[in-house]
Amino acid sequence: MRRQMNNLKRKQNYRKVSKTILIVCEGEKTEKNYFESFRKDLHNSLINIQDVKIIGTGYNTCSLVQKAKDLRIELKKEGKDFEITWVVFDKDSFASENFNKAIDSAKKCNIRVAYSNEAFELWYLLHYAYIDAGLSRDQYKEKLTTRLGFKYEKNSKSMYSTLLDRQTTAIINAKKLIEHHKTSNPNGLNPERDNPSTTVHELVEELNKYRK
Repeated sequence: MRRQMNNLKRKQNYRKVSKTILIVCEGEKTEKNYFESFRKDLHNSLINIQDVKIIGTGYNTCSLVQKAKDLRIELKKEGKDFEITWVVFDKDSFASENFNKAIDSAKKCNIRVAYSNEAFELWYLLHYAYIDAGLSRDQYKEKLTTRLGFKYEKNSKSMYSTLLDRQTTAIINAKKLIEHHKTSNPNGLNPERDNPSTTVHELVEELNKYRK
């Protein structure tokens, strides 16, 4: 009887954390591959994630937020009503005003944002070290190659598994970086200006809620 009660309690707990999550990525490969691997890892656990949908779009920041809105509506018509929506994008070479505008637009539509300034590779590098100096994309690649011990390939499908053991370090470093920008700037956070910075850890922490 006690075992049955424990099993019932466990199932009830799974239902509490079960969410439908839509993740829409700017990059067609890098971010999508990382979060697709994350999704597969979570599906190996006993937690019941109903659906985590990853869509690589190749859109720029503002278009990406609009695409996420449209996708949410389209998928709802198909009977797929997502409770949580995330967009993932980099500052890259987009106009400054578009970067902050996209973040504000997403928040107004209850869409959560995992942004990176300058590049998604910042999230990877934070698995190894805390950095608060801006780098170019090429510099990120060079530093990752050094840390990994092999050539970093931008569209690699193995980065999630390669970095998983260091994920806690990355979360700590990302939070420390955000706090650095909060305290060093009188007006608080400014995603376009705060280079380097990322909120990818917020999405990672959200997904980790569904881990066994």
